[in-house]
Amino acid sequence: MIKSTFFVLRISLAWLLVVFLFAGLWSNLPLIGWIDWPVVVAGMLTMALVVAGALSHLGRVQLIAGRIDKAALSNRQRRQVEIPFEAGEAFDLLDAAIRELPRIEQVESARDSLQVRAKVGRPDVNIERIGGRWNPLSWFGIPRNQILATVTPGHDSGSVTLICEPESPAWSDWFLVDDASNYENAEAITRAISRRVGERRRGEKADAAQTATEKELTVAKLSLLHAQVEPHFLYNTLASAQLLTRSDPARADEMLGHLIQYLRRSLPSTENELSTLGVELERALAYLEILKVRMGPRLSVQVDVPEEVRTTALPPMMLQTLVENAIKHGLEPRTGGGTVWIRARRGDDGAVAVTVADDGDGFNNKTNGTGIGLRNVRERLRLVYGGEAALAVVANFPAGVAATISVPAKFKPEVDHV
Repeated sequence: MIKSTFFVLRISLAWLLVVFLFAGLWSNLPLIGWIDWPVVVAGMLTMALVVAGALSHLGRVQLIAGRIDKAALSNRQRRQVEIPFEAGEAFDLLDAAIRELPRIEQVESARDSLQVRAKVGRPDVNIERIGGRWNPLSWFGIPRNQILATVTPGHDSGSVTLICEPESPAWSDWFLVDDASNYENAEAITRAISRRVGERRRGEKADAAQTATEKELTVAKLSLLHAQVEPHFLYNTLASAQLLTRSDPARADEMLGHLIQYLRRSLPSTENELSTLGVELERALAYLEILKVRMGPRLSVQVDVPEEVRTTALPPMMLQTLVENAIKHGLEPRTGGGTVWIRARRGDDGAVAVTVADDGDGFNNKTNGTGIGLRNVRERLRLVYGGEAALAVVANFPAGVAATISVPAKFKPEVDHV
């Protein structure tokens, strides 16, 4: 109530000074200056219309803002809005929000300086005032507002300074009202920004949910490799051990020992945790030792993996997949067998390259060694490391295939692994 009374008194006093000034000028006019009643009537009518117009403005502010205070009554509105996007995205969002305003015109966007200027037509509320267009508050009022918006870049965000004001000098605020149109514009732009930020967030959540769903489906397929023991391999190993117990118990005992080691390494204690190159190497070597008992001199194994790289994080069963590919697609089809090389090196770029090579059949018409196993390896690398890891499969010289996995030497996981 106090704010409303003060506002009406302020604008009434400003117009009263105008009336007194006009009365003084009228009294100095020749011939008609002595006639007082036209000035008195005009002055009283003007003041009545001014008070009525001020009360109408108060009613409109109350209707739009839901309150009457200094901030809501002001013709000039300022807002500070934080947008959680980088400055370029924040500017695009702000520009689109301003262009959505009704009665918007003359929009000027400067993306380099991150500024938007615009003119906005006012709603025609003169008919709502007592006296309509005869009301002094409408005599020399500006029928448009203007908007100045600036984006200040921050750390991964943009701070928007929004100014909505009449297209008239500041002194006119003593005599004129904007019928809450600038408050309405400022609130509309702020709401539009909030709505667009909300839409962006919902879109990001939907994309993240879809990505998570796709990842879960992929994990469901790939997790079988985590602790999987091929039934045929297990059956053949046990069958070979059974035969050796009759002819060569020592070799049978050796084979069963390697099988136990292999099974122990194939059943990790914590689901989906990353393993290390050292652990995966032990599993692969246990697998190869079993095959050496079965294949005899047809299989040769050479290992060159320095101790300093054996702590490198590596998804479980990944090295095993490459070794199995080298045996199945490279050496087993050959009558004379061959050699499997396992080599690891730390590069200058901070990555560790793990290579499994063979001198088997290589890329031929029967199989090229790039089947589902290697596709799974690539997919798992993508899910775990993003773009920081890679798999390369090339021809080995003079024969066979070399598959190389490159992973970061120091890797801190942010999500569950497969």
